[in-house]
Amino acid sequence: MSKTDTSQDLREDIEDDEIIGKALRRSLLVFVGVLVSAGAVWFLLSLFAAQEKETHQTQVALPTPRDVTSIEPPHVPLRDVTQHAGIDWTHISGMEGEKLLPETMGGGVAIFDYDQDGDQDILLVGGCSWPWSKSPVANPRSLCLYQNDGQAHFSDVTQQAGLNQSFYAMAPVIGDFDNDGWPDLFVTAVGSNRLFKNNAGKFIDISATSGLRGEHSAWNSGATWFDYDNDGRLDLFVCEYVVWQRELDFSLGFSLTGIGRAYGQPTAFRGTQSHLYHNEGDGVFTDVSKPMGIEVVNADTGVAVGKGLAVAAIDVDHDGWTDLMVANDTVRNFVFLNMLGQRFEEQGIPLGVAFDRSGNATGAMGIDCSYLRNDDCLAIAIGNFANEQSSLYIARGPEPPFNDQAMATGLGPASRLSLTFGMFFADLDLDSRQDLVCSNGHLEAEIATVQATQQYAQPPQFFWNAGTSGSTELVPLDSASVGEEALERMVGRGAAYGDLDGDGDLDIVLVANSGHPRVLINQQQLGHHWLRLRLQGSGTSNRDAYGAVVTLTCGDQQQRRIVSATRSYLSQCETTLTFGLGDQESIDAVTIRWPNGRTQTLTDIPVDQTHTVVQP
Repeated sequence: MSKTDTSQDLREDIEDDEIIGKALRRSLLVFVGVLVSAGAVWFLLSLFAAQEKETHQTQVALPTPRDVTSIEPPHVPLRDVTQHAGIDWTHISGMEGEKLLPETMGGGVAIFDYDQDGDQDILLVGGCSWPWSKSPVANPRSLCLYQNDGQAHFSDVTQQAGLNQSFYAMAPVIGDFDNDGWPDLFVTAVGSNRLFKNNAGKFIDISATSGLRGEHSAWNSGATWFDYDNDGRLDLFVCEYVVWQRELDFSLGFSLTGIGRAYGQPTAFRGTQSHLYHNEGDGVFTDVSKPMGIEVVNADTGVAVGKGLAVAAIDVDHDGWTDLMVANDTVRNFVFLNMLGQRFEEQGIPLGVAFDRSGNATGAMGIDCSYLRNDDCLAIAIGNFANEQSSLYIARGPEPPFNDQAMATGLGPASRLSLTFGMFFADLDLDSRQDLVCSNGHLEAEIATVQATQQYAQPPQFFWNAGTSGSTELVPLDSASVGEEALERMVGRGAAYGDLDGDGDLDIVLVANSGHPRVLINQQQLGHHWLRLRLQGSGTSNRDAYGAVVTLTCGDQQQRRIVSATRSYLSQCETTLTFGLGDQESIDAVTIRWPNGRTQTLTDIPVDQTHTVVQP
């Protein structure tokens, strides 16, 4: 090809580029014109729409603040009688400045009739000095049993009852595992657990042969007796908290600015597996956790998910088989649905109780379940960490799923600042609606230095159930209602209820970490009637009747109660059921669904009395 031809081709290419450029510029001008026109049309249409909307504007109603001034709560004075009652126990945590996490987590209690004389006794549970302690406590009274004389005066019978042992105890769990009529005792621990058989008021340690001791390095927390396969013998579920060792705790280097060494967050410790033990009879138990579906692992890492602190045994789906609800600290909560006694399926997420209303895992501590509204809708309350409101999951109908109604009921805002450990439902004023009691206290003694809104010792909280007809459902009670003594600050952990003085209403025991417990006697004088039922199973039902559901009918109102082993945090309440009747002087009927599924209906039951009902 010649130079002339090349130049000619180059000129033609340049001319073609100019033509294309002109075309592009014309297209761009057209496109801009279309945009301007469209923008003008949009502006005019928006203007007309705004004028039309303004013409038909609707007044928006602002949210109305919750009004509790029109609600008049009852007068339910709770008198602190701890010293007068003869309770002189102190919780020992082993604190010596090392800030080891178990030290700030303990303090449990059980209210039960250990000697079967008809009144409720108190077992207080604490720790001991660490093996490496430089100044060990000589007599830590890890277990301290107080015998009730029936008038809420107590005597320390720990030594003669066979419970004078020293170990780092956490939670007491009461259950007649051998169905001999005497309530036995299981105690979880940081280290090996203990099982004590009650031999007519004398406890015998059978831990070594029971199969329940667990790993020596484990940190066991809450536990519960229940009959998962309905064979008439009580089985046992034991929560394990986190993988913990002293060296590991130190290596993580927890600290607070300006303070130094601090108690560690559970998020820094690895989760672990809880355990399910099947009762084989003769005081022997078999760990069936894995084949029964109790072990939960992260699908991606294979690491155990759970960090269990408390458990409630309850029939969530009303199919006659007892399920398990586990409160996990900083990870999702579990619901183990019992599949006809053959296996369990973890369904916390689909049932709506795994997370809070914002979809977050909470620092879950204590737990209790109740038919809060005297209907078919089960309620599950969980105490959470500071700056996390307590959770109140309520079923949308007779069966799950649940949704968190803590905010709607009034519990959420009032509980947000507190760090809640123990909590339970109890009808304190005997008006037929169950109220809520919360035991509060922080982990860090110096927390106020870094968080102005927090205190180490915190007042307990008492929420009166005002019903659903008013502007709020759960009303915090102040000193005018419960008295100043009841609201004194403490480093609250365990909490339980029972009728300690035999007058029909429910008294309270609160346990303080590294401090003294408090016995609060209910001195309400409202004149409300009541009915108390003590159930005794037989045949293929366990003797404690754990798992039984009792429905009381009075006119067009129904109340429902569940017989269960543990409630709250590291605690067990009395298992006698208390029904407040308000002004009702009689009841129509009581229907009992026993653990083996059989039902029994009772009529013409005198009120203001305690009745023992033996399964036919």
